Amino acid sequence: MKIVFLEPLGLNPAVVENACAGLKSMGHEVVVFPNRNEDPAELKRRAEGADVIVESNIPLRKDFLDACPNLKMLSIAFTGLDHIDMEECQRRGIVVKNAAGYSTEAVAELALALMIDVYRKVRENDIITRECNRKGIMPGREIGGKTIGIIGMGNIGQRVAKLANAFGCKVLAWNRTPKTVEGVTFVDKATLLKEADIVTLHIALNADTRDFITEKDFALMKPSAILVNTARGPVVNELALANALKNGVIAGAATDVYGTEPPLKKENPLFDAPNLVMLPHIGFATEEAFELRLGIVVGNIEKWLA
Repeated sequence: MKIVFLEPLGLNPAVVENACAGLKSMGHEVVVFPNRNEDPAELKRRAEGADVIVESNIPLRKDFLDACPNLKMLSIAFTGLDHIDMEECQRRGIVVKNAAGYSTEAVAELALALMIDVYRKVRENDIITRECNRKGIMPGREIGGKTIGIIGMGNIGQRVAKLANAFGCKVLAWNRTPKTVEGVTFVDKATLLKEADIVTLHIALNADTRDFITEKDFALMKPSAILVNTARGPVVNELALANALKNGVIAGAATDVYGTEPPLKKENPLFDAPNLVMLPHIGFATEEAFELRLGIVVGNIEKWLA
């Protein structure tokens, strides 16, 4: 089998090569490209003759699959699969495996970091410090004792709940299916939105969750509440979020994800929204998570071959 890593997954290519020693010992050819390149023509060139392809979140659609007649498996170094043409893969009999769980700690910690950033006005006070304006400090708020509402109680949502409990927060949660989690009170969506001081999103993107948070949902939230999105961009209607911030419907927000992957277009309505922290989709991006997901994607290939 020819196994092609379209990118080194944020690691030194030598580290990736070393992790594939077992595959090579079984007689498989392993090709690791040294950088990330999203040019469609270059991706097709790199994938030429591949039986197995590894990549993270580069969109792979029908035109790419058309150029890969030998492709039998995709080992995706990412949790979500909405960037993969799953219907076409199913039609062609291509097995697709994701790297579930690799970024649980990374995303959960970022969600808490964003809550603290918005509450304590970290960025604003950094600017004040650099301007040597001690009198202009901006007081913040404390997370301890607040009510955190978690939408989506998978592995990441449950980890956020534990961290929130450690801060002394009351934790409410909504989940598509019933669950029992220590230290968490499950409520309906409307109750969560009305009672939470901080709403944090941890649901997958699908037909049911697209535009899961819209204008009517922001209207239910407290004027002092904030929203944190480290899940998927289309879960939140971006125009509705921008308007909610501009009109003071909610007090602030932080997002690491968008309707399209960064770099964003300048006409994105969020650029004009006040009290908003915007990150370039880094929730998954820690050294520890990268090393963990490499082991998962290689393991997925080995299990499939077995």
